[in-house]
Amino acid sequence: MGGNEGGSSLMRQEIEQQPEALRATIDALLPRRAEVAALAAETSTVLFIARGTSDNAAVYGSYLIQAHAGRLTALAAPSIATTYRARVDLRGVLAVALSQSGRTEEIVETLEWAASCGARTLAITNGGPSSPLAEAAKVALCTEAGEERAVPATKTFTTQLAALAVLGLALGAPLDAGELRAVPDAIFELLAGPVEVEPIVAALSTVSGVVVSGRGMAYAAALELAIKLKEACYLSAMGLSYADLLHGPIAVVDEKTPAIVVAADSGPTLAGTVDLARRVTGAGAQAFGIGGGGSLAAVCTAALAGPPLPEWLAPIGLIVPGQLVTEKLARRLGIDPDNPRGLSKVTQTD
Repeated sequence: MGGNEGGSSLMRQEIEQQPEALRATIDALLPRRAEVAALAAETSTVLFIARGTSDNAAVYGSYLIQAHAGRLTALAAPSIATTYRARVDLRGVLAVALSQSGRTEEIVETLEWAASCGARTLAITNGGPSSPLAEAAKVALCTEAGEERAVPATKTFTTQLAALAVLGLALGAPLDAGELRAVPDAIFELLAGPVEVEPIVAALSTVSGVVVSGRGMAYAAALELAIKLKEACYLSAMGLSYADLLHGPIAVVDEKTPAIVVAADSGPTLAGTVDLARRVTGAGAQAFGIGGGGSLAAVCTAALAGPPLPEWLAPIGLIVPGQLVTEKLARRLGIDPDNPRGLSKVTQTD
């Protein structure tokens, strides 16, 4: 497969396992839409409970469900449950907890707290049905990513997004499940072809900071790429919505701090993302595009195509070129991408 020069890390192997993991997850979870719909029948709001990479996945779920299923969503602050121990009326709320391991105590405790406050509860985890999180939930959507040995999450993240797409369909989003079934093949084709990450890797290897920006559905992919660059490459990577970026932080983008801009190939946020990239390069800084079709590539210093997916599913594919950049950049910098310093697969929060 393309871009595998110089050996293979566990992270790279797990990036390439994503089509299979996604296919297994989609096949397992799509038939459970009616079960999820029944659980959510008496709810009107979705509360996402997550940390880290799972929180980035929850951002995707939030945009998807509000834009297409017509339900209000919110991102929980777990400390309200675990530190302040506040009581909140959660009747009419579907609480959705995300944890790749299913063993993060804070997330399990917060989901149990939500249930005690009147919420219906659902878990999304790769930890299996016997994980503490799955056992704490009324319904558990277990992803089928298999064991993930590299510390940076790749296939566990994209399968979370697939589970959230199933959740959106179950909550009534008038979208085509056939498009979701086509995602694994689209990502396989991307990985099978040459992915020319070298120009972006070379540029990022000489800087200490980068801004990663997207909007709408793509915002989740931008946040996830930023956290990957932080944890695996030790870059000071700032993930921002382009709307927030334009409200002041755009000043940090200069010849020493490039921007990575992420967009679906279509949709209402594409034009603004193209304008942002044009503004970055016009100010003398480098802009690297991921996705966005030819219109984004035309105004960027260098760009990587995402797989041809509709906007509602684009983040599942857009993160993949970013994962490839991260893995190769880490090795360029002499960092083991499988075992970044100070990190482990399960993070417990006090």
